[in-house]
Amino acid sequence: MAWCSEESRFLEDLKRKRVKVRLSDTQISGVIQRVTHRRSVLLEDVSEVKSGRKFPGVKIIFGHEILKVEFSGSANQDSLVDEEHRSEDSFRKKTAADEDEDSVSYVLIDELHEKFGPAVMHIQQQKVVAIGAEVFGQIAQERLCWLQVATKRVVYLFDLLLLGAQAFKNGLSMILENPHILKVVHDGRCVSRCLRAEFRVHLTNVFDTQVADLMLFYRETGGFLPDRVSSLQELLRLHLKLPVSDLSPLRSKELRRKECPEVWYVRPAPPALMNIMAASVSHLLPLRLVLLDALMSDFTILVDAYMSSCHHQSLQTEQGEGALPAVVEELLAVRQERMDWAARRYSLTDAGLLRRSSFTHTEVTLKKPDKPV
Repeated sequence: MAWCSEESRFLEDLKRKRVKVRLSDTQISGVIQRVTHRRSVLLEDVSEVKSGRKFPGVKIIFGHEILKVEFSGSANQDSLVDEEHRSEDSFRKKTAADEDEDSVSYVLIDELHEKFGPAVMHIQQQKVVAIGAEVFGQIAQERLCWLQVATKRVVYLFDLLLLGAQAFKNGLSMILENPHILKVVHDGRCVSRCLRAEFRVHLTNVFDTQVADLMLFYRETGGFLPDRVSSLQELLRLHLKLPVSDLSPLRSKELRRKECPEVWYVRPAPPALMNIMAASVSHLLPLRLVLLDALMSDFTILVDAYMSSCHHQSLQTEQGEGALPAVVEELLAVRQERMDWAARRYSLTDAGLLRRSSFTHTEVTLKKPDKPV
């Protein structure tokens, strides 16, 4: 049932009010962040009244759990709340100034009716999707706040603080654990860890662009490893040749995270913040294709040489059926050439890793060998 305007204004006035909520087994205190259409209440700065124990992040109290609500309306308490959220208000002002950034097509999913079902159905029809996540907290206390799922057409932003575990029971688990849907991520360690710890969901069939870049570096340098992994911004510039202007949402994301660590708890999320989240996964699908082509280039060239070698082979030459073709043995020479090239272009750490920041363009580029690489 739609809310009337007076009721909407009343609920809007409740925001930022400190309340005590009595549940069946305890009483908690917190500041109202939002009241949903189903009368669920989002509280922040939450603590247990009796013990004083603090709860990190935002706590969702469903309407059927609430026995009694008491308001604490003193001026001192209100000023304290204002002080606690000064950094968040600053973030809201800054994101409002970012509204002119190029937007990405996204759909916000914060309730389990209307848009949730069609979104899950559309994702389940895909063979490849991109996955991203926004997490707050240190390892062992991490909280998964947002999950982004991108198809070729749209990015879905799942608000996990509001949806909770029901989102996974109603379809997200089937997607993330489906071995027939390829999930493209950039550094999937954190999202995989959080999904397993919080929701017992095991992310399967994953293509990690950060891992693919490591493999490509290893191949191109003849077997060296870099001293660090690459950020998503670096990969988009290197492999997709994106201009700096297209990377501004990713830079904004890091800036916001540093200025306001609780940024992923902001509700309702500002449009600029949602645009940043959508942009962080919108290039993963084309990035995967480019990385795949690069990783497969040696194989493709070797197959061509392998097939063409039979045309130049003398009919008089007899070779055992299981003998290794000479053209394959030349890969050893190519590997050595690449190692020599890498040694000239990079400096080494004490651990024998190549310092990515030391790469130089001043020397003559290594001539591509005529043989398969």
